Amino acid sequence: MPNKMLIDATHPEETRVVVVRGNRVEEFDFETAQRKQLRGNIYLAKVTRVEPSLQAAFIEYGGNRHGFLAFSEIHPDYYQIPVADRQALIEADERAHREAEEESENRSNRRRPRRRDSRRRSNGERIQSEIVVQENATADLATTAQPYE
Repeated sequence: MPNKMLIDATHPEETRVVVVRGNRVEEFDFETAQRKQLRGNIYLAKVTRVEPSLQAAFIEYGGNRHGFLAFSEIHPDYYQIPVADRQALIEADERAHREAEEESENRSNRRRPRRRDSRRRSNGERIQSEIVVQENATADLATTAQPYE
């Protein structure tokens, strides 16, 4: 059965649109002068969060309005990145990865060695203190009593 779209714009303050298949109404929408139409328009939006598990992006499209955009609704031409831009992105990614590796190597090289202190008790026993200092941790103090030699 063919679809028909019927548009009623006889009143200047309201426009009504109906999609009919045979004798059955498939869709109905209306727009008034007081209420601004949001659906069916094209907006410039900012992606606020990408959720890979949902295969969607959460967007903000002005006026503190938020939306949900499924990846399947994004036109494939959008993903066609020019070769020069793609290479620049890959190089920037590799540079960031190298810097992160160098920083982690520098952190592992900065570990401080164990420091040992020895003190004596009043009875002549030597107290061996071992201070272990690790990055991003508090110092642990391990004390053992050893006879003085």
